[in-house]
Amino acid sequence: MTPTSSTTAPAFDVVVIGAGIVGLAHAYEALLQGLSVAVVDRAGGAVHGASVRNFGHACITPQTGEARGYATEARRRWLDLAGAAGFTARESGTVVVARTAAELAVVEEYAASDPDTERLDARAVVDRVPVDPDPVVGGAFLPLDLQVDPREAAPAIATWLASQGVRFSWRTTALTVESGRVTTSRATFEADRIVVCTNHDVDRLFPRLAEQADVVRCRLHMLRADVDLRFPLTVPLFTGWSLLRYSGFAAMPSAGALRESLRASLPAGVAWDLNQMYTSPFDGSLIIGDTHVRDVDAPPFQDEAGFELVIAETERLFGVERIRVRERWQGVYASAPGREFLIEEPLPGVHVVTVTTGIGMTTGLGIAPSVLAPRGTATSVPESSTAVAV
Repeated sequence: MTPTSSTTAPAFDVVVIGAGIVGLAHAYEALLQGLSVAVVDRAGGAVHGASVRNFGHACITPQTGEARGYATEARRRWLDLAGAAGFTARESGTVVVARTAAELAVVEEYAASDPDTERLDARAVVDRVPVDPDPVVGGAFLPLDLQVDPREAAPAIATWLASQGVRFSWRTTALTVESGRVTTSRATFEADRIVVCTNHDVDRLFPRLAEQADVVRCRLHMLRADVDLRFPLTVPLFTGWSLLRYSGFAAMPSAGALRESLRASLPAGVAWDLNQMYTSPFDGSLIIGDTHVRDVDAPPFQDEAGFELVIAETERLFGVERIRVRERWQGVYASAPGREFLIEEPLPGVHVVTVTTGIGMTTGLGIAPSVLAPRGTATSVPESSTAVAV
């Protein structure tokens, strides 16, 4: 029987609010610890959040600091879960294509500083990815990165967790959270520990926490298309715009010069905060994106100019005259200035975990072990996560 708002669910060791990758990561960690777990989500399944709207790219290699540690642990867990839950996690690596001297300078500096990164000459790049050879000048290979199908992975993990005894309460909205208790639209859940993983909707349950951290919603132009490539794209692909987005690249001495070079060559790219990158789902289509617009709310109306920009740059990169768009959508994730994570315990036993940049798929599975470490165990906290009010 479906519980109603007047019922009380059985007590659990852990209740997780939110069934995206970050929420599922905490349910998985609790399961590994032998704890009883319930997951509450307002949707009918893992079908519409940030975890199914993205590139399916676990970008391990160019992370730094706490993000690199989380990403490294997440990589191992992605591979373990793929085997257990029956979805594909491709150990693909990522290719970075450099098409100007400014882009190549950043790539070479990073490759010199990171032993995991392989520098590629122009010929190696065009042999690995189907870009227009002119004007490729070089690039790099990031070997640790993974690729999954974002529409397959989260639902598969949820299904497997349910088969292992994790209780899922779908179409259930968390109304209030206090130490030891979550009141929802269907039942009251009691738990020793509660983990709130609602991404950009953290402001619904903890508005002061979100406001203190300046959490807003970042909206993306994304699309899926068929493109007549020279040969199939089998790895995630970064361009010069990507070098400004990931902390390892962005810290290089030449990153400032690259930014100015891109601003001069394509002002619209800077205006739309472009990250021109690509992954290929296993059906051979391309996931293409993306732009970034930040605000407190995420209205559904998208300016066609954003789509026109990513389409035009895709045609130029691959040297094709036209792409055939299958789907367009708006990606949305949490964003906060100067931080990658909001990880707090605003109430005893209540943890709020939000990835405040576009690396949730990359790091989410690796965050959970530190958040759910047994009490009294030392945990690592991201340097960017400072104490904020509820």
